[in-house]
Amino acid sequence: MSSLHVFLNSSVTPSVDLPRLFKLDKGRSSSTRCLRISACLNLDVQISSSASSKSSSGKLGFRESKEVMEMEGSLFVGTYARVPIVLASGKGCKLHDVEGREYLDMTSGIAVNALGHGDPDWVKTITEQANILTHVSNVYYSIPQVELAQRLVECSFADRVFFSNSGTEANEAAIKFARKFQRFLNPDEKQPAVEFISFSNSFHGRTMGALALTSKEHYRLPFEPVMPGVTFLEYGNIQATKEVIQRGKTAAVFVEPIQGEGGIYSATKEFLQSLRSACDDAGALLVFDEVQCGLGRTGYLWAYEAYGVTPDIMTLAKPLAGGLPIGAVLVTDRVAAAIKSGDHGSTFAGGPLVCKAALTVLEKIRNPEFLATVSKKGQSFKKLLSEKLGKNPHVKEVRGLGLIIGIELDIPASPLVDACRDSGLLILTAGKGNVARLVPPLVISEQELEHAAEILLKCLPVLDSN
Repeated sequence: MSSLHVFLNSSVTPSVDLPRLFKLDKGRSSSTRCLRISACLNLDVQISSSASSKSSSGKLGFRESKEVMEMEGSLFVGTYARVPIVLASGKGCKLHDVEGREYLDMTSGIAVNALGHGDPDWVKTITEQANILTHVSNVYYSIPQVELAQRLVECSFADRVFFSNSGTEANEAAIKFARKFQRFLNPDEKQPAVEFISFSNSFHGRTMGALALTSKEHYRLPFEPVMPGVTFLEYGNIQATKEVIQRGKTAAVFVEPIQGEGGIYSATKEFLQSLRSACDDAGALLVFDEVQCGLGRTGYLWAYEAYGVTPDIMTLAKPLAGGLPIGAVLVTDRVAAAIKSGDHGSTFAGGPLVCKAALTVLEKIRNPEFLATVSKKGQSFKKLLSEKLGKNPHVKEVRGLGLIIGIELDIPASPLVDACRDSGLLILTAGKGNVARLVPPLVISEQELEHAAEILLKCLPVLDSN
């Protein structure tokens, strides 16, 4: 086997022309520092110290936010209207940008980082698991996946679990499971029930099936035709559900017990009970989308527990793995009986690393004392916001349950969101853009919540100028 020696020095740019390099003079000083890469050929590659230090700087050579934003604009498909900050690090409920400015995070990565940033137990778990086993696919069994499924079954209504990679994937699986269930239940029907009911202000995801269940037209119209057979009803309208949910027609009803993206609207117990009754009468499945409102966000482990109404299927995602991508579909044995090998699947879903992380998150959040603190903080924070902001003429309502809270305004909320960001507080919008959404890490302190309320109060006058 021949030996080929290739040298890169400071005069060689990252856009390496290998054919040209192969013609370089092979005679170099033996004192030259080289990084040897062994393959079919022996390559001696010299990397300049300046390039090495730049790649290991942690900022990839970027010195300020402007550089990052300009490069992003030249590289990415324009799907995101990002806010003009570049976040570099976080700890607890605080985030820092590349210039070192500090922000109180009331977004949690859109209700994902329930334990805040850099939770030490979570970090320890994923570090240890990464050194053991990260990914094997679902061709094989893995212990963390089985352990997580067992915990989810133990602490919920469900008998069985399917793992996915996100909330929209979880809802796609629920759509397929509902259709298959109706075919399984009615094998002699030429056309079993295939239609779905969803509601105003709903958001179930951006893939083609989940998008079809999402009410806002601006999400759906550019991509139509989406999945047919979805009827949208007014959220909370009991009479309409009784009239529209029909045997032989309705496969399933999808509903968020608390709508996050839609504007922090909470269902009533009577409404969810009416859905349960109507689905039972029609032979339809009741699906609760708890992607945003589940896993402790309401002060209950699952939002359905706050209403005493149990679904047939529940979809989960955002906070489950504390920042790593995971989704889950929880089902009863009755539903699971319809699903056979090959009906659905995923390469990455339920990998050892993400499931081990989720086990740590679930064990912390399911603790009754932890949930009690979330409930207590949510009640006091909602009361504090009502007292401080409620007299402002632009504030129509402060609503929510636990630590999912919306401040509805009579005008767009974006000026308030921008002013809060400039003052060191990160919040989101929801609804029709007129709701300020607050979904902080569940570990946030009373003092941090009080500080957030003070910033909101200080920033409210910006609404008068807009």
